Amino acid sequence: MKLYTCGKGTTGPAFMHPCAHAGRALDEAGYQYEIRKVGGYRMLPWTWRSRAEDRKEVKELSGTNEVPILVLDNGEVISDSSAIAKWAKENPAPKS
Repeated sequence: MKLYTCGKGTTGPAFMHPCAHAGRALDEAGYQYEIRKVGGYRMLPWTWRSRAEDRKEVKELSGTNEVPILVLDNGEVISDSSAIAKWAKENPAPKS
């Protein structure tokens, strides 16, 4: 599974950033996942020109250029940190 993030706030308190919220929820549910950092952070004006290109893959996967998005191994895409957190809570990783 892959978690696409902006690269800002992927660690630290979950309330601080949506990407951290999603990552923390997956961690607490026991998942291992690949983090894919994408450029085009909207709060940085110098990234605005390249945002569409930087987030092209995210847009193709989810229909939006906003992150975080989670792509499951079966190809299902979950967008938005709250939806990712809800999915992780309802679908904890199998114990090995």
